[in-house]
Amino acid sequence: MRGPFSSHTPLLALVLAVGIAVLPIVAEAQNDPNQRRSRDRGPGVPTSLFGTYVASGELLLYPSYSYSLDNDREYQPAKLGFGSNQDFLGRFRSSEGLLFIGYGLTDGLAVEFEASLIRATLERSASDTSAGPTKIRESGFGDLEGQLRVRLMREGDRRPEVFGYLEMTPPSLTRKVLIGAPDWDFKPGIGLVRGLWWGTVTLRTTFEYNRDDTHYDIGETSLEYLRRLSPAWHLYLGVEGGETGAPDEWDLVSGIRWHLADIVSLKFDNSLGITPKATDWAPRIGLLFSFPN
Repeated sequence: MRGPFSSHTPLLALVLAVGIAVLPIVAEAQNDPNQRRSRDRGPGVPTSLFGTYVASGELLLYPSYSYSLDNDREYQPAKLGFGSNQDFLGRFRSSEGLLFIGYGLTDGLAVEFEASLIRATLERSASDTSAGPTKIRESGFGDLEGQLRVRLMREGDRRPEVFGYLEMTPPSLTRKVLIGAPDWDFKPGIGLVRGLWWGTVTLRTTFEYNRDDTHYDIGETSLEYLRRLSPAWHLYLGVEGGETGAPDEWDLVSGIRWHLADIVSLKFDNSLGITPKATDWAPRIGLLFSFPN
């Protein structure tokens, strides 16, 4: 015979397990205000990876794989080397192997680099009658990006942490119309981090030069949430978009990091487009290796 609580046993067991996992974190945070503020992220400088920080003397290596799917990618035939400047919607797919390297130079200064190998295809719209192939395929080494990250002001009882960064991307694959970057890009940025009892919130934005309209824009902007659920699990959520000043390209980003061993974690991100011009779906998975000082 089943008892009155038997149907709820799995739910009660899950609640109990989460409570046992989170209790040591709560107790630890109550002892020290600094630990309470940084319990989700640790003492490091924020990197460009969602929910990831790098401490002084720490080396991060993150090999990963990313896939992108977009069934309504906006393009102009003229920018592909043929046809008019009219906008069309095509089907875009890409797969990418990436390597991220980050290193904490000091307690408040870090550098990072990222390189990729990418393969992409674009199927042109059926209403696009301009000359050229119906499907464009390109592959090669993608952007080589470097960033300098710096802590400008530490978090206090009544103020958030302030950090700044400079993103630099040299020209690459200049003859490729889908995956090439013909010009140097320099994007300065600034961000705020605030550790609260219910999680850590980060707001950041970049400033960039819009070559099409020849003026400066507020570029990629994000609002991020990070929560340490247990010593082994981190959860993060965010809204990201606005690159090149576009107000209609925004994504909902979610992810987890699972600590597998002393130096390695499984990191999975999932990005869903929430506005028409954003990429429909872009998952990314990899192993994050952390070598402390």
